[in-house]
Amino acid sequence: MAEGLRERKKRQTRQQISDTATALFFERGFDAVRVVDVAAACGVSEKTVYNYFPTKESLLLDREAHLSDMLREALGPATLIASPIEAVKQAFIAEIGAFFDRSGTAGGDFRQVLRLAEVIESSPSLRAAQRDMMDRLAEVAAEAMARRAGVDPLDPAPQIAATAITGLWAVAFRALRREAKTATDAAAARAAVVADIEQAASLLETGLWSFALLVQGHDDPDHLARAARACDRSREQVLTRLRRARDTWAGARHADAPGSSGP
Repeated sequence: MAEGLRERKKRQTRQQISDTATALFFERGFDAVRVVDVAAACGVSEKTVYNYFPTKESLLLDREAHLSDMLREALGPATLIASPIEAVKQAFIAEIGAFFDRSGTAGGDFRQVLRLAEVIESSPSLRAAQRDMMDRLAEVAAEAMARRAGVDPLDPAPQIAATAITGLWAVAFRALRREAKTATDAAAARAAVVADIEQAASLLETGLWSFALLVQGHDDPDHLARAARACDRSREQVLTRLRRARDTWAGARHADAPGSSGP
């Protein structure tokens, strides 16, 4: 359905308020900016701001509704992707792609994620709001998977599965922060963030495969094959780390041995 004029104006107003608030928070710090300051900068009333954003914190953490819809679509009964982990992985990778696309086309820089993290970490109320948001997103994921599995969303299985699956977003954000500090360009940063999401999802696929089967049905040979491949990837990752640890330990023992040329 095409977007009407009224809906487009509301969307544009909401985006203007969010962008203006973010710029003010980046410039002055979260606690130094009042909602009335945001309203004045946008040329609207304080009531109008609250019509779009129920709290001051939601002016910066403004993607909760979008992420909730994304999780319901990826994990709910209408999804076209059987594996819940694969569905959320693809959704989060698409989100990361959209983030980098926005940074490029709007003349921005993906390194602004560092400023976002700094603003959040500087405010106790923002940190608490972010934790609460992640808890609510996990509840959305649990309810969506429980509907597909035909179980109570408060059962331990959908609860722990949802917490683990939504943790992919935390993995992506930490990877973004790391790459913002170290990457030479946006393409390299994007690839590294996606690789982290892929690796984390692979580990989850191995650990959660039994509940994932319940979500998507018991007789899905494709999912069993994916779980087996994920298990193989995880085994290779573990073996690689064990080999590195063994080599490091052997080097340390050699350096400490009598007659060695080590320090």
